[in-house]
Amino acid sequence: MLFWGLKLLIIGPLLRLLLRPTVTGAEHIPATGPVILAGNHLSFIDPIALAALARRRVRFLAASTYYVKRGAAGRFVGLFLTHTGMKPIDRSGGSASEASLRTGLEILSKGAVLGIYPEGSRTRDGRLHRGRTGVARLALLSGAPVVPVAMIGTAEVMPVHSHSVLPRIRRIEMRVGAPLLPERTSDLTDGAALRAFTDRIMRALQELGGQEYVDEYTNARRDR
Repeated sequence: MLFWGLKLLIIGPLLRLLLRPTVTGAEHIPATGPVILAGNHLSFIDPIALAALARRRVRFLAASTYYVKRGAAGRFVGLFLTHTGMKPIDRSGGSASEASLRTGLEILSKGAVLGIYPEGSRTRDGRLHRGRTGVARLALLSGAPVVPVAMIGTAEVMPVHSHSVLPRIRRIEMRVGAPLLPERTSDLTDGAALRAFTDRIMRALQELGGQEYVDEYTNARRDR
């Protein structure tokens, strides 16, 4: 009830009034059944915009650090994520990655929509980075189609390096591509097939959004 109330009465109308979004390809999102929405990640506002503009309810796997931020704003974010159905995940890797995979499969097994960002985190340089193969594993295990969703303009609304919590008034666009399915002969032990399908998803996102693509992970440049 909280999710739909926020979407239909508050966030959705505000987003349409202030950001005047354009949506193309919305018909590619299946009306029923499990589906994975794989997006590019330019800004903190991306999942908010996707949840507000998609016709179905979208559930996300949110970094567990968002749930423990200090201060009134931090507590509000944690409560908002919890009560709108977001699932906290540990992004430290290893066994935590397997736990995240199980959480995603639990959502898809209920016929729901899972929003995921294959890059793993927001881009720091505006370019589209190499995708992680977790999205391919989820598709193989669940049988859910992967629908690429490219956001355009959200980086100007809430720039990744900005310290302001207030969004800027800019127009945004959401472009939805045709559903993608992995090869039927693929399996979880075939690393090359997982990588190939993930690369297909990233190519579809690049074609939709027009970002420059760089074949390295988002944190590689930051770590250097």
